[in-house]
Amino acid sequence: MLWISEKDSGQSEALNKGFRRAKGEIIGWLNSDDRYRDGCLEHVAKAFEDNPEVDIIYGDYLIIDEVGKALKIRREIEFNAFILLYLRTLYIPTAATFFRRRIFEEGNWLDEKLQYAMDLEFFVRLSERGYRFKHIPHLLADFRMQPNSKTCSFPDRQRLEHQQVVFAAAPIFRRLNSPGVRGFTLTFLRSLACIRRYSEKMLRGYYWERLRPNRLV
Repeated sequence: MLWISEKDSGQSEALNKGFRRAKGEIIGWLNSDDRYRDGCLEHVAKAFEDNPEVDIIYGDYLIIDEVGKALKIRREIEFNAFILLYLRTLYIPTAATFFRRRIFEEGNWLDEKLQYAMDLEFFVRLSERGYRFKHIPHLLADFRMQPNSKTCSFPDRQRLEHQQVVFAAAPIFRRLNSPGVRGFTLTFLRSLACIRRYSEKMLRGYYWERLRPNRLV
């Protein structure tokens, strides 16, 4: 294990440094507040072995509080590029996401100008370039919600940068000059994405799952 602490321009640059130093064929993205669950790496390795055409694997996760108490199981859906781009929040959890090394060998890095929605922009860019995503139905990681995290501390900055990424990535917004029309269109597309995502989760029974130890598998 290698641990480095040095100055950088922010989280995106620090992550890129880590990706460049990584030597394995499978590379993960784990922030300091989060942790992998037992069996995570075995599930991921098997998924990549069974699906050689897949470039990115992501799974489900558990939301925990600042002291590690389990709060909620978060089950996810199969990859959908429309939902990825237009859902109000990023539904692919970075803590439970793993990449083949070839993604970085082919020159794909985080945009270091972004500090809140760099994960969304990265995933959208990978999707547009034809890289293949796959969801696996296993709890892979614990995602920690705590008051001092970027997610909780700067929600307005996160929402603004998320919106900027969507406007830059979606072709439809390049033809819309009116702020009012752009806002209405974004709201409409977000509503469609929300309906599609939550309908799929409801059909799969995710909302009836209870947080019990025997379900955390």
